[in-house]
Amino acid sequence: MLSQLSVKNLAVVEKLDLSFESGMSAVTGETGAGKSILLQALSLALGVRSDSNLVRHGKDKAEVSAAFSVDQHSAVQAFLTDQSLEDEGECILRRVITSDGRSKAFVNGSSVPLSVVRSLGDLLIDIHGQNEHQLLLRPDQQLQLLDGYAQLEADKKALNQVVKDYQSLAEKIEQLTNNQAMIEQQQALYSHQLEELDGAVLDQQELNTIEAEFKVSANAQAITEKASMVLAQLEVETGANAQLLSLSATLLEALEMDEKLQPSVELVNSAQVQTQEAIYELTQYLSNLSINEQSAHDMEARISELYDLGRKHHCQIEELLSVRNQIEQQLLEIGGGASSLAQMNQQLLEIAQQYQLKAQALSKARTDKALELSNSVTDIMQVLGMPGSEFSVALNQKSDGVHLNGNERVEFLVKTNMGQDYKALKKVASGGELSRISLAISVVSSDSEYTPTLIFDEVDVGISGAVAEVVGKKLQDLAQHYQIICITHLAQVASFGHQHLQVRKKQHEEGVQTTVAQLSMDERIEEVARILGGATITEQAKLTAKEMIFSSKP
Repeated sequence: MLSQLSVKNLAVVEKLDLSFESGMSAVTGETGAGKSILLQALSLALGVRSDSNLVRHGKDKAEVSAAFSVDQHSAVQAFLTDQSLEDEGECILRRVITSDGRSKAFVNGSSVPLSVVRSLGDLLIDIHGQNEHQLLLRPDQQLQLLDGYAQLEADKKALNQVVKDYQSLAEKIEQLTNNQAMIEQQQALYSHQLEELDGAVLDQQELNTIEAEFKVSANAQAITEKASMVLAQLEVETGANAQLLSLSATLLEALEMDEKLQPSVELVNSAQVQTQEAIYELTQYLSNLSINEQSAHDMEARISELYDLGRKHHCQIEELLSVRNQIEQQLLEIGGGASSLAQMNQQLLEIAQQYQLKAQALSKARTDKALELSNSVTDIMQVLGMPGSEFSVALNQKSDGVHLNGNERVEFLVKTNMGQDYKALKKVASGGELSRISLAISVVSSDSEYTPTLIFDEVDVGISGAVAEVVGKKLQDLAQHYQIICITHLAQVASFGHQHLQVRKKQHEEGVQTTVAQLSMDERIEEVARILGGATITEQAKLTAKEMIFSSKP
């Protein structure tokens, strides 16, 4: 439950430290005193979007801290553990907003993203504001209320993921169908390119060596002349080989006189052997080198053909076979367009079947819970001064197909008198009736397992007299299971609170300042009397207020 709220430099609040008790806390104050600032401060702590205008004039930043006792709340403790946020039985949410519009959020002293704070806030507090009267008329809000009551949000989320998968695949199928003409043109181009490359009879070994072979063939005459000249110089009687043999013999004679010449002898002998090897290699090379003008002409034509193909496909000659294989693969993929389309349509059908299974399960759960919610809200409406009225949750089937949120639309219906037909809520209920229906739904749909603290922000608007007393009693009964914080303008409702807080507005030189005080019994009687009697508080009003407060105690 909420145990402490601290506010500093937020709008009209300079500093506020407020303790909350279990049970029902009634919050009252004159019109314009700033009762809504408490809700605004708490909402900021729970992660709603901030605004630099909320920072009190002349201050650098505003701060809001909300402390919760969570030692009896396993869901919150599990969440804090998952987020590595130590709790020790307490959860403290802190929000800092600077005058430049920036804000930071903290949980138990650790900086966290606002998304974490909002998720945590959903487990701690359920706020029912007066603006929900109008939201209650919207079909999307009605669907959300039913699914929240039936705890179907996770199932609906899973269903909507299937819908998104279906829509994404359907879009791909449409694009593929619309692009069929372009695909056929691409297919014709790939077929022509593949035919041309296959006509060239590509071989990777040839592609790797043809450029080097063509270079040799084109220069065969010059190579022969130069290699022959070198061979002749090595083989003649006075050539390098003969000279090395003579020099080796001379050194061998000298070696007999000085063994230190051994390295020199070996080097000269090695040179002679290498020279002899060179003669052999050159002889072999010249015998294998062919000077065939027709062969050279054919090779020139071949390499010209390959160069042309390389230019067309923006690649080197040795890459042509790889390019050819890529084109073949692309052609296979496009050629399989029809079969791919058939496969995608089959997959779309399977997703649609998966959707229907989930949607039907969701429909059944909604049908069961719609009846339960209808009966429960109807019962409370009788207690809230609407005898003979009935509430019904209608499920209207959508057209065949795949739809976000399932196969039905939710519509809240009501009849305010016996014998009448059900009509849409927005066409029947008056402002006061709408507020009572909203309160009934709030009471029924709240779940203490997830929200141990319920805040009602003037949901009793449009109610007065005996009905207001019933509303106060209903909130007090609810406080046996929840912590209830009720911002109210009705004395009948305020008198049922276990704790009474008064919002006060003061004018001073620096501007308006709002404070909140916990009232003693005498102060509480004075405040209830003020609400009853207006500006002039009579003794009779005080007696009436005292009687209301004491008679409302459980």
